[in-house]
Amino acid sequence: MNTKLDILSLTDIKTLVDIFYERIRANDLLGPIFNSILNDRWSSHLEKMYRFWQTVLLQEHTYTGSPFVPHAKLPIDQLHFDTWLTIWNDTINDLFEGEKAEEAKWRGDKMAEMFLYKIMYYQKNSATPIL
Repeated sequence: MNTKLDILSLTDIKTLVDIFYERIRANDLLGPIFNSILNDRWSSHLEKMYRFWQTVLLQEHTYTGSPFVPHAKLPIDQLHFDTWLTIWNDTINDLFEGEKAEEAKWRGDKMAEMFLYKIMYYQKNSATPIL
């Protein structure tokens, strides 16, 4: 029997992020969007995501930046966020269990909700997000 552990270290974060983005890249809806934007910058994007989730989940403050701004003008909608969230939750459920795993799912849900709300706002208005 293979017992799943919680998300407790940077190694766990890297495993989560790497497998999640492998699944994103293979997804028919999200893969083309991510691949067209990131092109040959996948490595730097993954490094940024390691730092982001390390900061959020482990309270090890290694990320700086504004995570929403790069997403503000993307032509995406509810279906994209639902797909992202399904892949996120499935990846966590496949790999981990415990308090931090549940927190990661909760935070992913709240982030998707906030990003969608803000993207819809910018799609309907001529405003520009503040850095």
